[in-house]
Amino acid sequence: MNPLAALGRGLRGLRWYVRALAGETRWDDYLAHCAEHGHQPVSRREFEQCRADARASSPQSRCC
Repeated sequence: MNPLAALGRGLRGLRWYVRALAGETRWDDYLAHCAEHGHQPVSRREFEQCRADARASSPQSRCC
């Protein structure tokens, strides 16, 4: 296997992992859901505000 190809694949995997941890994939999933069902998506800001409101209204066990 070409070392540069392996490095590129590793970096893509790392990018995917960081995006998943940060919640970026939820936005992508939301856009795909809207496209599939023919809905007009809300803005990114509104989407993130809704997520923040949902987290605040139903807190889970956490240290802080």
